[in-house]
Amino acid sequence: MGLRGSPTVDTLVAFAVVFVFQQVTVLFELALGLGQLYQTLFVLGAPVTLRPWTVFTSVYAHAGVGHLVSNTIALVLVGFVLERYTTRWRFHAFFLVTGALAGLSQVWFGGLLNGLVGGPVVGSAVLGASGAVLALYGYVLGGNRLTTTIANRLNVGPALEWLLALTIAAILTWMTASPGVALIAHFTGILLGLAAGRLDALQPPPNTHTDQRNASYK
Repeated sequence: MGLRGSPTVDTLVAFAVVFVFQQVTVLFELALGLGQLYQTLFVLGAPVTLRPWTVFTSVYAHAGVGHLVSNTIALVLVGFVLERYTTRWRFHAFFLVTGALAGLSQVWFGGLLNGLVGGPVVGSAVLGASGAVLALYGYVLGGNRLTTTIANRLNVGPALEWLLALTIAAILTWMTASPGVALIAHFTGILLGLAAGRLDALQPPPNTHTDQRNASYK
């Protein structure tokens, strides 16, 4: 799969295009006094039904240059490897769906937690690709040959396997923790990736063309 057909490159281009639109939106807000235009277009928050498009636009939007660069580096490190074992459109669908679900989990569970404790303990609005990017890492971790071999030899049941997945997701989420980070989205993305890896969700049908040099991924 060359760079022209690379879903990782596609995603990086989407990052850049959306980021440019974000900056243009900020300028429009300042020049025309459009108020909440930026939030309306890019920030996923409650109630979701008020701005349903942000379920998807928020996945490719970023809060600043540092946020963009960190997610770009993380995507490059895993994307070019994983894309060789799947198809272009499966990669995109996986990235978008896991990113959207991670964002929704931050909004819904974050809002629920804040309501239970009576204060803003965690963020209940989100933007950024980290949930989707971490889902790719979770997929690699859950779907590689070593993980499969170990799980088969230990012959663990579904309950224990899910417990291990939750533990791994919690540890990796803790490792990404810092102020302002959407930890619920990170946890959800990793967990979704682990589950998808165990299910071979990115594995194309037998007759689908992929890079044969990597057919032994799982």
